[in-house]
Amino acid sequence: MLIHPMPDPVAFHVGPVSVHWYGLMYVLAFAQFIALGRLRIRQPHIAALGWKASDLDDMLFYGMLGVVLGGRLGELFFYRPDWWSNPVEIFMIWHGGMSFHGGFLGVLIAMAFWARKAGRNLLDVYDFIAPMVPLGYACGRLGNFINAELPGRVVADPSLPWAMQWPDIRYPLLPDPVFLEGLRHPSPIYQLLVDGILVFLILWPFARHARPRLAVGAMYTLLYGCARFFTEYFRTPDWETTVLGLPITSGQVLSLPMIVAAIAMLVWSYRRKVYGAAPVTA
Repeated sequence: MLIHPMPDPVAFHVGPVSVHWYGLMYVLAFAQFIALGRLRIRQPHIAALGWKASDLDDMLFYGMLGVVLGGRLGELFFYRPDWWSNPVEIFMIWHGGMSFHGGFLGVLIAMAFWARKAGRNLLDVYDFIAPMVPLGYACGRLGNFINAELPGRVVADPSLPWAMQWPDIRYPLLPDPVFLEGLRHPSPIYQLLVDGILVFLILWPFARHARPRLAVGAMYTLLYGCARFFTEYFRTPDWETTVLGLPITSGQVLSLPMIVAAIAMLVWSYRRKVYGAAPVTA
């Protein structure tokens, strides 16, 4: 049995400003995007398409807006429909954090704007950025773990070595920690490892070779959708419903369209076998 380490969610203070670990995880996510992006533009098939380091810096600005705005709005609309009663909640990213599915949509929209500005085919942009996404996602889940968010379900076998006592963050000001009932799966760690690191370890080698347009983006969507559908079994759902007599959680409901769309995109991609192109310039 393990006990959640319960670190202080505030990493440090700069005068009156509190800098939270959760926010630092996003800084780390953006930094790894730049680092992996610089490795990616050295790959021969990517360099042949005219990608440059300056593209990364420009894309990062658009991507940051997409992640933050889409992720936060997705968290509120998908999981916290009562947020209207306290509109300030929209700015409190350390309370509930971000929705991946909202951030995913936000980045897609942001990249559409960037692609139009840069004269790039939007599908080529998706293929380029997809391998840099999984480790950024893993950073976010580490932030959730530090904040003791997204607790797992109660374990069926209490002898599970990594079963964890999980703090109840509804009572953060009490002198002694209050724990949720039962030993829990550390679900943010599962999602960090499976939805983030494992997906990266599969996708990065796949993307190292020239693939038909949209194949890499579709493969990421499929891998993440399947991984998230699996890891949701270990997470306490925000809400749960029943389909054909089987329970299905909010995260699984949002992942199913990703899986279906990704399969369709892969079939379309490999049937057309159209490869990426250099940017269109005036």
